Order: sequence, then structure tokens, then C-alpha cells
Amino acid sequence: MRKLSTYLSFVRFSHSVFALPFALTGALLAWRTEAFSWWQVVWIAICMVAARCAAMGFNRLVDARWDRLNPRTAGRELPTGRLGRGEAVAFVVVATLVFLFGAWRLSPLCLALAPVALAIVFWYSLAKRYTTYTQLFLGLAMAVAPVGGWFAAGGRGGAEPWLLGLAIGLWVGGFDILYACQDVEFDRRQGLRSIPATFGVPAALAVSRTMHVATILVMGLVGWEAALPLPYAAGVAGVALLLAYEQSLVRHDDLSQVARAFDLNGWVGILYFAMTALALYVA
Repeated sequence: MRKLSTYLSFVRFSHSVFALPFALTGALLAWRTEAFSWWQVVWIAICMVAARCAAMGFNRLVDARWDRLNPRTAGRELPTGRLGRGEAVAFVVVATLVFLFGAWRLSPLCLALAPVALAIVFWYSLAKRYTTYTQLFLGLAMAVAPVGGWFAAGGRGGAEPWLLGLAIGLWVGGFDILYACQDVEFDRRQGLRSIPATFGVPAALAVSRTMHVATILVMGLVGWEAALPLPYAAGVAGVALLLAYEQSLVRHDDLSQVARAFDLNGWVGILYFAMTALALYVA
């Protein structure tokens, strides 16, 4: 049990709640016109969790050298030796194979697109070495979730999954900018790139807030495109309140609440999924 706990901590398993609700929301939108299957729900969940575990494990592996040097991350599993490098590599390989197997079980199209999804989520871990806009690549990686859920449920045409993917990308990029503000000085010393490290914390916060405003606008477009009833609008309003509170916790001269602000994002996906389901199947 101790080793299992170490693996779950290694990939921050609880943070799976960030992407999974949006993959299921994409599937919900597709199931309006496609046949519903509980097996699809199961395999979508397996694919999302496995892909995230593979991506996070890969991130920890390629960043291990910097994690040892950064006081904020020096207590993680690889720097402290609680998990060996070989164990971490094996974990990433197994998670990747589970994801590919799940994609195969969903459909030939999902299997064909699976390597593209993996390339996107793995690239984020390397982006800080090459581009200032690292946080936008995490947004892109998470934007795959609702589009993948849509295809997995049999959806084909329609703008809804692409609009939802854009909303999720803006949301994730916005909160990852807040998170990256903690490491500005470390990143600059190590030659790592990010929006806060390049433009400074005040400008980064302005970008983050703009992205979160855009998130709400695009979520509104999803509801308009899908002709969703009032509970959906209430859900978007709830997300707006959560994001406004999140942003209020972080100031350029006080980053002490960044972790608290980051954790609020777990509720965004849950609320959005619940209210979309209510709009589709109850209202």
C-alpha cells in the first residue's frame, strides 16, 4: 500500500479531476445523437486517467534534475529517492499501453488519434526548454479531453467539442500561468521559459485573467451552439464565480495563496459537468 500511495502521489492522481469531467462532457454532447453505452464511459475514464498518468510521469522524469534544485519541488518522489527512475519509466510505459488499449477498445478512430494525443501531452513537459508560451501548450494538452470524449462517444460533425476544447485550453493555460508565478526566479536562473519568467508576474497575471474571462465567453458559445437550457447558463455562471475567486487570491506582491487558488480548479470541472448533464437530461 505504501508503494501504491507513492505512485499516486508521483502523478498527483487526485488532479485527474481536472480533465476527466470535460472528457465526459464532450461525450455527453455527442450522446444527444449517438447511442449511449456504459462501456464507453468506463473506457473514456480509463483512457483519460491513463493518459494523464503517463504525461505526469513523463513530466516528472524529464524535470527530475530541476526538481532536485528547486526548493519547492525537492521533496517530490524522484528527488528524494522514494521512487526509482526505473520504476518511474516502467510506470509511464504501462500507463501509455493502458491508454492505447483503451483507445483501441473505444474505436479505430480513437486508436488512430491516440499517438497524436500522446505527442501533445508529452510535448508540454519539454516546452519550457524552447518556448516562452509553455502554459499554452498545457492548455492545448487539456483541450484534447473534450474533443477526445466527443469522438469516443461516436460524435463526428459539430462545433461544440472544438469550442469546448478552446474553453478548456484557455482555462488551463490561465491557471497554469498562476502556478508558474511561484518559480519565476528559479526558472530565470536555470534558463527555463514561461510567460511569468519572460514578462514578469504583473503582466502574467493580466494574461491569466484575460484568458479566464475568455474561458467564460467561449463556454457561453458552447451553450449557444448546442442550444442548452438554463441550467447550463447557471453552471457557466458558477464557473465564472470560482475563477473570479481564484484570481482574487493571487496578487503580484503576494503569491502565498497560489496553491489554494490552483486547487479550486478541481471544482470547476465537477460543477461544469454536473450542470451540463442537468441541462441535457433533466431540464
